Amino acid sequence: MSSNAIFFHHPGSEKYKFGEEHPFDPMRLTLTVDLLKRMGALKDDQIQAPHLSADDELLALVHRQDYLDAVKQLSAPVSGEHNDSLAGKYGLQTEDTPFFAGIHQAASAIVSGSVAAADAVMSGRTLHAFHLAGGLHHAFPERAAGFCVYNDAAIAIEHIRRTYGARVLYIDTDVHHGDGVQWVFYADQNVCTYSIHETGRFLFPGTGFVHEKGVDGGFGACFNVPLEPYTEDESWLESFNVTLRKVIAAHKPDVIISQHGCDAHAYDPLSHMHCSMRIYREIPAIIHELAHDYADGKWIALGGGGYDIWRVVPRAWALVWLTMIEHPITTDLQEAGGGTPLPADWLGQWSASSPHELPSHWMDDLTFIPPIPRRDEITLKNRMTQQIAIQDL
Repeated sequence: MSSNAIFFHHPGSEKYKFGEEHPFDPMRLTLTVDLLKRMGALKDDQIQAPHLSADDELLALVHRQDYLDAVKQLSAPVSGEHNDSLAGKYGLQTEDTPFFAGIHQAASAIVSGSVAAADAVMSGRTLHAFHLAGGLHHAFPERAAGFCVYNDAAIAIEHIRRTYGARVLYIDTDVHHGDGVQWVFYADQNVCTYSIHETGRFLFPGTGFVHEKGVDGGFGACFNVPLEPYTEDESWLESFNVTLRKVIAAHKPDVIISQHGCDAHAYDPLSHMHCSMRIYREIPAIIHELAHDYADGKWIALGGGGYDIWRVVPRAWALVWLTMIEHPITTDLQEAGGGTPLPADWLGQWSASSPHELPSHWMDDLTFIPPIPRRDEITLKNRMTQQIAIQDL
């Protein structure tokens, strides 16, 4: 196995929790790390905590100071009209993103992990770095949105631009459009943003259409591939392969930052897509290949969305790390068609806690994911979208 990868995790990121009933549950992190440990692919001494802290200077690379001040004030909330008014002004009193005690510290911990991963790759310490708590791509400079308080991905990208002067390709595979990152760099020709997601006609945040291509000097450095609801594996992977390979060949980045939201799975409760674990086997494999072909191997991976935290997220995120370290199981999954079982002790540890029966293997039993009757129509529409998305390349 390759040792050219570092796994970053800040313990403070586990406190990023909006409430017991909220779908964004940091238990996802625990389940993924435990899965990797039980299969011998990650040891305690391989997990690095970031040395830096995300202070105002770092956060202000993307966020406005008045917003930072508000988040810090709400981090130690005192009930009353003033706090409610302040939270409402900055997007922190919604059902999606309500403020909670310690919100600034937890969100800052996530930023520090993503920036540490970026520094590790850009400084030459490692070729690849994975920060699974990162990928909070909906936060804006002046407000929170979509479960996201600070936009760690955008901050890491801006840090790379200012510190290393590198050209960045940001790849977002979350089922929700990577709007926050896109708008931050919408006029920047040195940051190419690519997002493949369910069309915003039916899903939050309602953006990410093919005509969104950037402005001013950044025109032509923004790409969106909005897919039809109920898209399945074949069409998803075709759309990803056709468009991403064209984009990276045209942009020629120095480094790739990828966001690995895994909520396009058929089991995910917050989208209408109909994919299986097959796309989460292929996504990191494709990005790994392209990083070596175009960016001298420089690849920083972040987590993101994913709300079936028991059956989907641990397998999908584990496969990112397993691909990074070139673990033999990634070859087995390709050759055996996914018939490789999950570690029995991981299943034994968590089966009783899961509200669903846990899958026994890395890939899905597709008899539990029935085919979509409109497959041909959906595929045709997605092919039309592919062509429009890259027509200028």
